[in-house]
Amino acid sequence: MILYSNFKKDLPAGLVVFLVALPLCIGVALASGTSPMSGVLSGIIGGIVVGIISRSHISVSGPAAGLTAVVASAIHQLGDFQTFLMCVVIAGIFQIISAYLRGGFVANYIPSNVISGLIASIGIILILKQIPHAFGYDGIAEEDFSFIQSDHKNTFTELFEILNYFSYGAIVISILSILIIVLWKKITINWLKIIPSSIIVVILGVGLNHFFKVYFPFLTIHNDHLVSIPKIDSLNSVFTYPTIESLANKDVWIIGFSIFIIASLESLLNLEAVSKIDRHHRKVSPNKELLAQGYGNLIAGLIGGIPITSVIVRSSVNNDAGAKSKISTIFHGVLLILSILLLTPILNQIPLASLAAILIITGYKLVNPNVFIEKYKKGWNQFIPFFITIVAIFFSDLLVGTLIGLAVSILFILKSNLKNPFKIKTEKMNVKETITIELPNQVSFLNKASIKNTLWKLPKNSNVIIEAKNSDFIDEDILEIFKTFKKTIAVENNISLNIYGFKQKFKIEDQIQFSNVIDKEEQENLTSHEILEILVKGNKRFAEGEFSEKYLNEQVLATSHHQNPIAVIVSCIDSRTSPELVFDLGIGDLISIRIAGNIINKEIIESIEFACQKIGTKLIVVLGHSNCGAVTFAINSGAEQYATITSKIQSSIEICGCNAEKLEEDPELLDKVIKLNTNNSITEILLNSSYLKQEIETQNLTIVSGFYDTRNGLVEFVEF
Repeated sequence: MILYSNFKKDLPAGLVVFLVALPLCIGVALASGTSPMSGVLSGIIGGIVVGIISRSHISVSGPAAGLTAVVASAIHQLGDFQTFLMCVVIAGIFQIISAYLRGGFVANYIPSNVISGLIASIGIILILKQIPHAFGYDGIAEEDFSFIQSDHKNTFTELFEILNYFSYGAIVISILSILIIVLWKKITINWLKIIPSSIIVVILGVGLNHFFKVYFPFLTIHNDHLVSIPKIDSLNSVFTYPTIESLANKDVWIIGFSIFIIASLESLLNLEAVSKIDRHHRKVSPNKELLAQGYGNLIAGLIGGIPITSVIVRSSVNNDAGAKSKISTIFHGVLLILSILLLTPILNQIPLASLAAILIITGYKLVNPNVFIEKYKKGWNQFIPFFITIVAIFFSDLLVGTLIGLAVSILFILKSNLKNPFKIKTEKMNVKETITIELPNQVSFLNKASIKNTLWKLPKNSNVIIEAKNSDFIDEDILEIFKTFKKTIAVENNISLNIYGFKQKFKIEDQIQFSNVIDKEEQENLTSHEILEILVKGNKRFAEGEFSEKYLNEQVLATSHHQNPIAVIVSCIDSRTSPELVFDLGIGDLISIRIAGNIINKEIIESIEFACQKIGTKLIVVLGHSNCGAVTFAINSGAEQYATITSKIQSSIEICGCNAEKLEEDPELLDKVIKLNTNNSITEILLNSSYLKQEIETQNLTIVSGFYDTRNGLVEFVEF
């Protein structure tokens, strides 16, 4: 719903867009080989009809510069303008049908680097094409954005022509206008800030030119550098109607379909670009926009207008002028009507230099240098399509240049898909080296070569995991590769394969051929330092959220009769420090002893001895953790309650000189007490177990303290 509170922004913005759009409408019509009125009619329809139907807040539609060559050649081929108008009607009908068939989805597949290139290129073209107007040279139509112009000159030759043809008055107005636009935001007077700088620039231009006429005649800007609106003799001269008989001409249908394709693509491209420059980044339905453009072209063809598209230049001016809603677009269309009916004498006094200043500043904002830096930092796959889009549009036109940029972008997409489209990593899960292939959300036929090459090159006798739990789409060709690998290649190469996570619609059943359960031989061959490294790597996976798949059902079966744990962990009873989770290990991998505050008693020592001597563990870890409740309780309450536990923690508290008051002043003191308490527990183990002490001294066993930081999930180890 349009808010009436937006009027104070939208009406001035609509006025600015009108001032820019009027000469552009006339320029496109002249470049297309039609009457100026056909361009103005299209501008009116683009503003009012398309403005009402479209859901875009700032997009402005009007006669399409990108179609000038098509329109000119079509009129020449068909022989008259009335026959051509039926092509415009047909194009509009095709657009309406396409909208109802939801053909606007094409817009979702245009890469952002191409859209950014389109915006930047329009900015560069605007600046270069408007510089001659700023100097008072008007050798080209106002919206001839092609590098090779209709007068067979080009953008660069026009710049050199300035040296031979220029107006000092136009230069003065251009420079003052640009300064006003740049400095206007710094004005502190509130009532002045409400007025868009563009309106001030136009008023200044008209006023200065009258001033020049009176006091400095040599600076006067002549009629050929002022806005030129054709005079209307009667309403009958405004409208031209298509000939119904032309429907029998097959060329009319072919040209109509061509206009439909080109106009639709330009509108969708411009819509994406407009959404990108919109300060609120509002999303617009491409199908609704196609529908609006369709009705616009249908009506334009019926009353004598040339083809319409969404236009980035006018939309950019609309955005820069502060438009809030589509009221500004509709209002600019109303002003176009009034201009040809009532305002011609006034508007024909506006210097083109004033409008050039507005467009040069708009162009500068579109070609923001920061975009070049941003794309460069993102890598060549982003920067090269972006840059080529700019160059291609500059030397051709919007549609051709965008298609070239799109083609280059697709080449980079294809190149990236030749690389691994999936995550692949080789690591030791416990002691077994395992290759894990994690598939992405979308796996298309473009990934076929890289996936097949990867699977067929997997080493024989390896353990392989293929995980598809994140995949919502997998192309049929890719599914066939996985089925072949599962049934044939993996079997012939003696590859133990775990394949799981494929959704039911893919018709690939889960298969688990191995579980990372440690057998007796592996346990015996591991050194204590290798075991510690397994714990470190597992904790890293835990902290980063990259847990290994456990296959718990298989582990239950594998450990039901025998297990071969590699370490004994003495941890606190705290619910946050389950050792199997913290070290990303499975069933049977650890012997876990849990007691409040990591304290040591006779039973715990004998349990550790049993684990090392009879079961074969080679690493002992006493694992404390931050924010330990038992240690905090001992500090706050002393050793009177739960004395068996708290009395053993007291020595660490006394060594640190900690009490409740100091703990409140210095929270980090608690970590110091916990770490010292863990070390004291290790000392007690060594003092009370001659067996463990001797095995550690002879390096048959290793004992370490660990501090689990509950704030980040990482464990800090200290070896004794």
